[in-house]
Amino acid sequence: MNMTEENFKVTPWEIEGKVDYQKLIKQFGTTPVDKNVIDKLKNKTKSKQLSPFFRREFIYSHRDFDKIIDGIDKNNFFIYTGRGPAGKMHIGHLIPFMISKWFQDEFDCNVYIAMADDEKFVFKDKLTFEEMEKTAKDNFLDIAAIGLNPDKTFFFSDIEYISKLYPVALKFSKKINFSTAKAVFGFNNESNLGQFFYPAIQIVPTTFENKTCLIPAGIDQDPYWRIQRDIAEKLGYKKVVAVHNKLLPPLQGLEGKMSSSITETAIFLDDDSKTVEKKINKYAFSGGQPTLEEQREKGGNTEICVVYSWLEILFEENDEKLLQRKKTVSLEKYFVENVRNTWLKRYQKI
Repeated sequence: MNMTEENFKVTPWEIEGKVDYQKLIKQFGTTPVDKNVIDKLKNKTKSKQLSPFFRREFIYSHRDFDKIIDGIDKNNFFIYTGRGPAGKMHIGHLIPFMISKWFQDEFDCNVYIAMADDEKFVFKDKLTFEEMEKTAKDNFLDIAAIGLNPDKTFFFSDIEYISKLYPVALKFSKKINFSTAKAVFGFNNESNLGQFFYPAIQIVPTTFENKTCLIPAGIDQDPYWRIQRDIAEKLGYKKVVAVHNKLLPPLQGLEGKMSSSITETAIFLDDDSKTVEKKINKYAFSGGQPTLEEQREKGGNTEICVVYSWLEILFEENDEKLLQRKKTVSLEKYFVENVRNTWLKRYQKI
């Protein structure tokens, strides 16, 4: 996506600017998650209750998700997602795993979680092999704390599991030519050989079962799945299905996404309560009123308030309570208490 034309940029490795999700749908050629999809999915759930990610339109786009809903309660799919261990995890990194857990809780599906340690090693010039290995182990523990069913969840490292991945990766790699890799991923003469081969590795877990593979992820990862969908049936596998979630905004505003490289405004899973409170109080953009008196009287503007956005996405599942918080003058205080007393503690115990 061209920054000069669209004022934002989305690639598998970089996201900049305030993302226009409707433009992304057109750019990537995906399908909006509409009321028909929402209603059909709700009727298939055990609880007859949708995840807030669906209810609040945080999952906004898909590829062929509507085609598996009719049989989704008959165990016709499995989930594959993963993590590239480039550093510590922050709260935004947990979203695809939280979505996976909801699907598993509702439909008793298997979940495969890849630690893409090979990807981060070949794409991050300054990342050493030893740093990557340690980070991967820490990230596995963070993801495990989500509470996925251990009997239905398979964690694996690409590097450690490569003997199982490699035969199928070879089949896909033979179908992906140099011009396609350049066009889809933007590779150039400076790209290393590991970067060129990695897409074939990432595709392999979509073939782990003779069922449809569902991938919850940001649309920035969609190029991998477009290639899979072009090749899979030629090799006797099923086309992957995807649902795309929006980005968790950083503390300083609704543009871009939370970044681990900006440590002052990212809420990491190992941050203690005092650190969380300090970051939110110092950096959170709440759409404040012109004067302190008006701020106390009216509260922040929730349309542009990062704190409210985080509550809506991650921290308040109850719709009525969320509506009450929309009228609250001290969203920051509520958010800090919510994080300190309930949510982050579960990860710090792992």
